[in-house]
Amino acid sequence: MSLNRQEKAVVIEEVSAEIAKAQSVIIAEYRGLDVASVTVLRKTARDSGVYLRVLKNTLVRRAMAGSPFEGLSAQLAGPLIYGISTDPVAAAKVLAGFATSNEQLVIKGGALPNNVLNQDGVKALATMPSREELLSKLLGTLQAPITQFVRTLNEIPTKFVRGLAAVRDQKEAA
Repeated sequence: MSLNRQEKAVVIEEVSAEIAKAQSVIIAEYRGLDVASVTVLRKTARDSGVYLRVLKNTLVRRAMAGSPFEGLSAQLAGPLIYGISTDPVAAAKVLAGFATSNEQLVIKGGALPNNVLNQDGVKALATMPSREELLSKLLGTLQAPITQFVRTLNEIPTKFVRGLAAVRDQKEAA
């Protein structure tokens, strides 16, 4: 089904808005995927906060023009599905995870702002921890010295009480 000029302008505007707030764009070839598999992929992407859509490459080239993702335009060929995310690793995780169980989905490349990635770069990006995981590790690292300090402070009265109990037991035995 072809789009008229107004519909194309709406699509370009929508994709431009998504790209403007994006931190990563991942592209994959979906040739051979059935509708049920694509539905599962879309649900996974929606749950992860990833904008996932099959788009015409020429419309995406126009939407990317002048954006930090413009370098990705050279890789736009064939039937592609686009994963656009505000979290730098979310789109890569969703598409790479789905590609491991479905060999019909082939990751072609991706981009971070002003940085184009190849297939290996996208797979490396997918293995990185997400923002939430990194924040929880940072919080754990920040809490560790405080927790150890509290344990040390708690140990002083505990040793004193144990010493008193040992003296009491010794006097009772005598």
